[in-house]
Amino acid sequence: MRIVIGEDSALFREGLACLLADAGHEVVAKAHDAPSLLEAVELARPDLAIIDIRMPPDRTDDGARAARRIRETQAGCGIVLLSQHIESRHSVELVAHGGFGYLLKDRVLDVDDFLDALRRIGAGGSALDPEVVRRLVGGQRSDRLLASLTGRERDVLALMAEGLTNIGIARRLWLADRTVEAHVSSIMNKLGLPMSDEGHRRVLAVLAYLDQA
Repeated sequence: MRIVIGEDSALFREGLACLLADAGHEVVAKAHDAPSLLEAVELARPDLAIIDIRMPPDRTDDGARAARRIRETQAGCGIVLLSQHIESRHSVELVAHGGFGYLLKDRVLDVDDFLDALRRIGAGGSALDPEVVRRLVGGQRSDRLLASLTGRERDVLALMAEGLTNIGIARRLWLADRTVEAHVSSIMNKLGLPMSDEGHRRVLAVLAYLDQA
């Protein structure tokens, strides 16, 4: 994939660039602040942009705002928020459109898993850290919607939000594939959401719906 990195820490930026290059990806641009990130993405037209939340000039949510701008102007560009912080104002909207990941730097423990998440996002899928899922779902006005779900259905929903397929969920929870399919169908019915063939897209629809409830 052709990748742009938006990260103000020079050491982290260069280390990530080396990791991606070693994995066979092409880092087409590196930016240290939000304005240069937007410029780089506009010029390079990458497949994926990896962005820190807190970047210059304001060091608040500049990265998240830049990510929203990229999504508006280049819908086909996958976006990964790779940060130490959780930001929900802009990220819920990004989640709802696919090709999006939100990973916490200090919780990325396996390089292969990280690279696999990037490939999944670049292909239009999702990858969300469980803590991000908890904040996005639990922090919204979702109590009424989630009250009808059983404990097992909540477990399935959380794993769907992490980007796992039905087969992956079955393996994680030690359930039969058909049992997971039944749980997914029940979740969608209870939340009034249409079924889809892609587990990660179902989750994105769920999160978007919860945010608007």
